[in-house]
Amino acid sequence: MILAILDSTLLLGSIGTVAAVVLFVVSKRFNVYENPLITDVEDVLPAANCGGCGSPGCRAFAEKLVNSEDISDLFCPVGGNDVMKQVSGILGKEVAEKDPTVAVVLCQGACEVRPKTSLFEGPRSCAISALVYGGETDCQYGCLGFGDCVDVCDFDAMYMDEETGLPVIITDKCTSCGACVKACPRGIIEMRPRNKRDLKVFVGCLNQDKAGIAKKACSVACIGCAKCADVCPKDAVRMTDSLAYIDPLVCTLCRKCVEVCPTHSIIETNFPPKKVKVNKPDNPPRAQA
Repeated sequence: MILAILDSTLLLGSIGTVAAVVLFVVSKRFNVYENPLITDVEDVLPAANCGGCGSPGCRAFAEKLVNSEDISDLFCPVGGNDVMKQVSGILGKEVAEKDPTVAVVLCQGACEVRPKTSLFEGPRSCAISALVYGGETDCQYGCLGFGDCVDVCDFDAMYMDEETGLPVIITDKCTSCGACVKACPRGIIEMRPRNKRDLKVFVGCLNQDKAGIAKKACSVACIGCAKCADVCPKDAVRMTDSLAYIDPLVCTLCRKCVEVCPTHSIIETNFPPKKVKVNKPDNPPRAQA
């Protein structure tokens, strides 16, 4: 009995030893070297895993940074220039400094200016609605209002306004990850430069229909009159398919376009109120003694 137990113990020990040797040989044979710089770079990244850099996560982006000879086109929008400078110091590679950006909604078709003409009874999803349905209004280009952009924002930088039915971006929380841009099936969200005091001037409309059709669907729609382009001193406004677009890299924020827009489709944000000029009389009355 004792001899049988000893035999079993020796057999199991021998099998364990052989297995350990095999595993050791296999681990050495198929060992994949990983550059320790990858972990160093990953440690300085924000760990947001938002995909704004074009990689599926911060680890994958760190690997791309380490393995690429030229990283001037690579950028972490969440970490910004400060993080990229740290990456440059670790890798000894030059990085390009980029101006910060913020998400902007190119639609102002609130309920009072863009009335509903039908009711969608399917899943409350912009992606599904865009595939099977034209939307609840006569505008085929505006916001669908189901909040797919809000659902994908990992930074609580967006919410749906119950009164207007449109998404609202909280600029101070926006990290410029671009998740909302990718989620919008209508393409009404874009990244624009975050200027000082977050001053912005842009056309809040993407309706490419002719003036009459666009105006009937939404009272603040761009009608392609080109008055904004005519008064722009820097040629920052371009007209395409009966629609105006203001190039943020050329625009100097003079706001002349805002003043001439007949449908008020051009949005200006965070500017102080304009001073009202008071015309002085030519011959003011003299003070009586």
